[in-house]
Amino acid sequence: MDEKEMFTQNATETKEFAKMLCQQWLEINQVKNSNWLVCLYGDLGGGKTTFSQGIGEELGVEEIVNSPTFIIMKKYLSGKKMNKKYTLYHFDCYRISDSQEILDLGWEDIIGGENNIILIEWPENVKDILPKNRLNLKFEFVDENTRKMIFVNK
Repeated sequence: MDEKEMFTQNATETKEFAKMLCQQWLEINQVKNSNWLVCLYGDLGGGKTTFSQGIGEELGVEEIVNSPTFIIMKKYLSGKKMNKKYTLYHFDCYRISDSQEILDLGWEDIIGGENNIILIEWPENVKDILPKNRLNLKFEFVDENTRKMIFVNK
C-alpha cells in the first residue's frame, strides 16, 4: 500500500489544502466532464468536515458545508469554475448499516453523472458500492490543532 502524508496546523490550513487539491482536479477536468470521488476516512474530529468545507469554498458554494450526519446526504451547487458548474454531493455514512440506503438516494445517477464532486465521510460503511477510481484520504487527530492526512492507495 502506497501512502503519502500531509500535516496541517489549524482548520484554515486544512481548508487551504482541500482548495489546492480541488483546484488541481478542476484543471485536470477542464477537458473532460468526469466526476471526482473523495473518500474521507478517520475518527470524529479528524478534519473531514473542515476539508469538505474547503472544497465547497473552492467551488464557490454559497451555503456553509456541514456534515449531513442525520440526513445522510447534502447537495450543493457551485458557482462557475473553469467555465463549468459543478454539483457537490456530501455524504455522511456514519449511521449507515446497509449500502442500499445510499443507492436509494440516487447513487448510480450521482456516480454516473458529469461534473459531480462526491465527498463521502465514513466510506467504510458503504465500501461494497464504491468504485476503484477514487481518492482515499485518512484523517488523524494529532492534537487540538494538528491533523495528519494520509493519501492511501487501496
